[in-house]
Amino acid sequence: MTVPPNASAPGPGWYPDPAGSGRLQWWNGSAWTGQFNAPQFQATAPRHPVAPRRRISDRTPVYNAYIWTIVALPLVPLILLMFWNPVLRLRTVGPRQIQTIDPASIFTAPYFLFIAISFVAYGVSALLAYLDWDRLRKDGVVRPFHWAWVFLSREVYVIGRSVIVHEVAPRRGLAPVWVTISVVLLTAVLTGLKMSAIVATLANQAVTV
Repeated sequence: MTVPPNASAPGPGWYPDPAGSGRLQWWNGSAWTGQFNAPQFQATAPRHPVAPRRRISDRTPVYNAYIWTIVALPLVPLILLMFWNPVLRLRTVGPRQIQTIDPASIFTAPYFLFIAISFVAYGVSALLAYLDWDRLRKDGVVRPFHWAWVFLSREVYVIGRSVIVHEVAPRRGLAPVWVTISVVLLTAVLTGLKMSAIVATLANQAVTV
């Protein structure tokens, strides 16, 4: 753009720099001011669209022993919990002789075994998630749900994995989600019943004393 003559000069505003810098320069209505603004058109870096996941063959298996073991692992500490029958003892503390649970009656060998097995199951889940992720890649699943999500929780990995598998294999892949929901509900119910039984036993001991 050249400097317009005064007889037909446009109004004040930002116009392309007549020097060809690619920026906008302020025209005050009669002359260029030398004030520049951002370019009128800014080039943006080309975006590389993520390729959609292609479907896999109906004959390609979407389940394996790794994912089913991950789903079933929470049942191991649950079974141990059902067989754990702590003998809780009460003791009186303070000048008011307040009764409380004796910690020594809780922190026994079976308790620490239960905690240790829970940690081992957590570590085994991570290993199995990696093996399952690697198996899905070899079976042709593009960008399967990353195995490291299992460190957040087993349930997150199972759900994410199943959603992606269902995307590439319609009408298949969601079974681990439903089994996981069943395991979570079963764990909640049985744990609640076990804790209620322990509390009831403790209450009976307190009444007897």
